[in-house]
Amino acid sequence: MKRIILFILISISFVQAQQKTQTDTLTYEMKQISVTATRYAENLLEIPYAVSILQSQQLKNLRGYGLDEALSTIPGVLAQSRSGNQDVRLVIRGFGARGAGDRSNSGTSRGIRVMVDGIPETEPDGRTSFDQIDLSIADNIEVIRSNASAIWGNAAGGVVNLSTVPTETNEGITLRSLAGSFGFNQFQVKANTNFQNGEIFTSLSNSNLDGWRNHSSSFRTLFNLGFVSNLGEATKLGVFLSSVSNMFHIPGPLTQKQFDADPTQSNPTYEQRDERRFNRLGKIGITLNHDFDSSNGISGMVFVNPKYLQRSERGTFRDFTRYHVGGNLMYNNYSPLSSTIQNKFVVGADEAYQDGAILFYSLSPTNSRGDVLKDNKREGANTFGAFVQDEILFNEKLSVIIGARYDNITYYSESFITSGYGLQTKSFEHLTPKAGITYRLSPTQSLYANLGGGIEVPAGNETDPAGTYGQDLIYLLNSLLDPIISTTYEIGTKQLIAFQKNDLLKNFSYDLALYYIDIKNDIIPYRGGRFYFTAGKTQRMGVELGTSVQFTRGFSFNGAFTFSNNKYQEYLVDSVHYDLNKAGKFANYKDNKVAGIPDFFYNVGLTYAPVELNGVFVSVTLNGIEKYFVDDANTLSVPSFNVINTTIGLNKPIKLIGDLSFTGFLTINNLFDLKFVSSAFINPDIINNEAVYLEPGMPRNVVLSISFSY
Repeated sequence: MKRIILFILISISFVQAQQKTQTDTLTYEMKQISVTATRYAENLLEIPYAVSILQSQQLKNLRGYGLDEALSTIPGVLAQSRSGNQDVRLVIRGFGARGAGDRSNSGTSRGIRVMVDGIPETEPDGRTSFDQIDLSIADNIEVIRSNASAIWGNAAGGVVNLSTVPTETNEGITLRSLAGSFGFNQFQVKANTNFQNGEIFTSLSNSNLDGWRNHSSSFRTLFNLGFVSNLGEATKLGVFLSSVSNMFHIPGPLTQKQFDADPTQSNPTYEQRDERRFNRLGKIGITLNHDFDSSNGISGMVFVNPKYLQRSERGTFRDFTRYHVGGNLMYNNYSPLSSTIQNKFVVGADEAYQDGAILFYSLSPTNSRGDVLKDNKREGANTFGAFVQDEILFNEKLSVIIGARYDNITYYSESFITSGYGLQTKSFEHLTPKAGITYRLSPTQSLYANLGGGIEVPAGNETDPAGTYGQDLIYLLNSLLDPIISTTYEIGTKQLIAFQKNDLLKNFSYDLALYYIDIKNDIIPYRGGRFYFTAGKTQRMGVELGTSVQFTRGFSFNGAFTFSNNKYQEYLVDSVHYDLNKAGKFANYKDNKVAGIPDFFYNVGLTYAPVELNGVFVSVTLNGIEKYFVDDANTLSVPSFNVINTTIGLNKPIKLIGDLSFTGFLTINNLFDLKFVSSAFINPDIINNEAVYLEPGMPRNVVLSISFSY
């Protein structure tokens, strides 16, 4: 706590000193940046909560396989690679922290809403798979770090929205080839063309990775096609199609002794059963925006997302055939109330439904589908939400927002093979409030404060418990679980400056946020996620600072720093869940650290790109995470680490012949070959008195990229 207070004081002093310097000696201008993940396009400085944006230039020189490569540069966002591919543990201000473990479904996250072009990848129960997420398709990424349930509903502890629509209107085709350590290779082709009223853009990529650990290979083929068009002066249409075939093997967690002896080994049980995911998905989404006049308009979206998922998991072969459908509709009104007062009013609704058959078979001797059908069931989930929001802007300086959202989430579960269990349902309802205020200190700086609520219902695998003990009588739907209810209090300041005449600085920006989150019914996994229950109360508080400085001499600096304090306030555990010999006794975890959330993590980067070298740049980044606990008893921990990466490349194309140009980069990750733990299972299994929970991070590895554009 002392470190947090000291950090706040230093940050405020830094901001005040910078303001004084600007006022006394410098001339500057404002660069307008709009955000769309807030439901309607809004100036970044007017938004009364923490929002970060990664633009196309920041995404070009990345391998692009996992979201962690980009999101680790954003304060408040903990993005950890679990196996070196797209399987990422994603946590924003503690939301999503429990989503790692034997039964949390590898390749998925929870508690965070992820979208591509405003179309959800997140399922109605709050889980998100990353099969169709590839940074190479993203032109920009918007991240809402505040709890956004009042905007987006269930499991929106944070929001990540990738946009595939090119911001540059240049027509052409780009071929990119990447190769790297541990058998990594990717080939990608991207093309876009303009026509009178719109643009068509497409990409196809194929990625392969042998894996640096045993049993960690993966391959993925991903196709995207987009079409945006102005059907008239007041109407805009977007059509987005994608499909993917994705296979990845799961190396599993290690004990401390196994990690110390050889971090490249896989978990013996995982390898013996050839645990893996083979997912094939498609998606089509249509968006439409229409303005009736200068003050009134509507927008809507519909999507269809069929899925065929296969996996070897915990001694069974599983077939999932699912369909995910949904959409939204929103009405907006922008009206002047006077010459100095503007009003923005929006009202809308979201609907999403997922259902499908699940077949569990025995494993064959070759770990394929066996001959014995062990279970035949369906799992469905429906989420409906309606929201309203009003924003009043006074003199383009003071903005006040109030709003609320109603959500109803219902689960359906039915077994067709187990007698005596018919259709079971369970519903959750919640009304989530929202209020915020923003004051523009200047055209380049704003102060804000907000109060927001949040809801996160249990995910599908959490409502379908395993029969851990003979006395467990719950089947299909866990009636003991309540939704996570949270209240967020936040204050912050943002500033964006582009200098016109200065010998030292070209542009400067920072984003400082302080938050306090009160949580009831935090969902806790135990015995490797065989069962879940809710802790009484949890408290999270923290400070986030993101900053970017570009100097006139070719140097630039980026930093993201997160300090937090996360504790259980009420958490009484019946110890029968951990030790049958202690039935009737309890463990009290009050004041213990929340599992899976480090108190401090950061990412800083320094880039040198002198004008004299005509686009050549060299960058060095340092990524660090402090020690954190992975169990509620605070007896198991992941040690701290600091990893250095470096890149040399071109940040603008070199002309070759005619319209043909070339660009590329070379990256060395983990430059000093540090042995570290990149992720961990939460409340893991204890086998033979040893915890099985460590997921090793990649050793030194190299990535080379070459691109040709025409």
